[in-house]
Amino acid sequence: MDGETTPTFLGLEESKFAPWDVVFLQIPFEMTTSYREGTEFGPAACIEASSQVELFDPILPSELPCGIRIHTTTPWSSESPTLLDSLDSIRDYAEPWMNGEQFPIVLGGEHGILPPLMAAVSNHPELNGDLSKLTLVQIDAHADLRDELNEERFSHGTAIRRSLDAGVGKVIQIGVRAYCEEESEFIDSDDRIETWFAKDLFSIANNNAGWKKLIQRICEIEGAIWLTFDIDGLDGSLVPATGTPVPGGLAHWGAVEIIEKLFSNNSVNVLGADVNEISTSEGTNLTEFSAALVATKILAAHIAANLAQIGE
Repeated sequence: MDGETTPTFLGLEESKFAPWDVVFLQIPFEMTTSYREGTEFGPAACIEASSQVELFDPILPSELPCGIRIHTTTPWSSESPTLLDSLDSIRDYAEPWMNGEQFPIVLGGEHGILPPLMAAVSNHPELNGDLSKLTLVQIDAHADLRDELNEERFSHGTAIRRSLDAGVGKVIQIGVRAYCEEESEFIDSDDRIETWFAKDLFSIANNNAGWKKLIQRICEIEGAIWLTFDIDGLDGSLVPATGTPVPGGLAHWGAVEIIEKLFSNNSVNVLGADVNEISTSEGTNLTEFSAALVATKILAAHIAANLAQIGE
C-alpha cells in the first residue's frame, strides 16, 4: 500500500508492516481554494516540519512514540478529472484506515476533504453505517455552512454543511469568527449546530467566562467524536500561510487545552482527526510548524487516553 521512501511523521523510524496503532494519512487536495492557494503542499510541509518537534510531552510517561506503532502513509493522489471523482478517490484512500484497528490522523489539504472522510468513517464499527451517532468537534475560523461557495456545493467553504447533509448527527464549532448571513441563519435554525463564537470565548470584558464554559462543555460531550481542526482556527499570527488567516483566534495553548480535555473525557470515543488547510509560504515555516504541533498534541492525547483506560 505504501512506498519505502515516504518521510515519516516526527521523523520516527517506523515498521513497514501492520498492525499499527496510529496512522498518519496525507491528503494534499486542492481544487476549490477561494483565496490563497498552496494547501496541496501542506501535508508534506507538515511532515517535514514535524521532524523538528520535540518528542517529549508531559502528559506521557516517556517520549514519543511512547511504545506505540506509528505509520505514515504514502500521500493520496488522483488523476480524477472532476471534483466529485476526486472526493470519491479520497473516500477510497481513507476507508481502509477507518476500521477501528488503528487511530487515523489526517493531514490536509483544503477542508473539502471532510465529507469524503465522513463517508469513509461511517463504516467504523462504532457507527456501523449510522453517521447520526457521530459528533463533529470543529475548530475553525469559518462556519463552513454555506450551501455553495463560488457556485460549488462541494467547496472547502461548505464542508460542514455537506457533512450534515451526509447524516452527521451534531457539530460543535469552536472559534468561529468569519461567516455570512446565510450561515448565521442556519446556525440559529438548526439544532444540530452548536457554535462557540470567538468573540464570546476571547472577549476581555467577560473575564474568560466564555472559555471556562466551553471547557466545561467539552468535558460533558458523550459518544463518538471526529475532531476536524482547520488551522485557521488558530489566530492568524500563528498560521500566516493558511488560505484565509483570520485575527482573533485560538492561541496555541488554547488549542492544547481543548485537545487534552476532549481526549481525557471518559464519555467520548474519538474515532479520528484531521488537521487541514495547512499551507506554506516563503520566509517563514510557522504555519506548517503550528500544524505539526497540533497533530503531535492529538497523537499524544490519544496515547494518554489509551494508557488511562489500560490503567483503570
